[in-house]
Amino acid sequence: MSVTEVTDADFAAQVIGSALPVLVEFTADWCPPCRQMGPVLTALAAEEGERLKVVQLDVDANPETTNHYKVLSMPTFMVFRAGEPVKAMVGARPKRRLLAEIEDAL
Repeated sequence: MSVTEVTDADFAAQVIGSALPVLVEFTADWCPPCRQMGPVLTALAAEEGERLKVVQLDVDANPETTNHYKVLSMPTFMVFRAGEPVKAMVGARPKRRLLAEIEDAL
């Protein structure tokens, strides 16, 4: 599994309609901590792909979804389960910590 890019247009299909829980990173090209999270998310997607879908949403290109979920800081991570956001975290973090924080939402 890899990290999928989602947009305003396919957010509902990719995230809200997903059978698996989804970790969404709200990200931006100009955000250094967001770029740091790239390898972490790729590893997480590879290791947890059976039980978690990992996606990224570019906040600059997708203002509708960004505003809907009131995302103000990058990176923001949200876990969606059954179409609903069940957890939100702000800021870069190591993979072990990220996994520990989302474990109860899986």
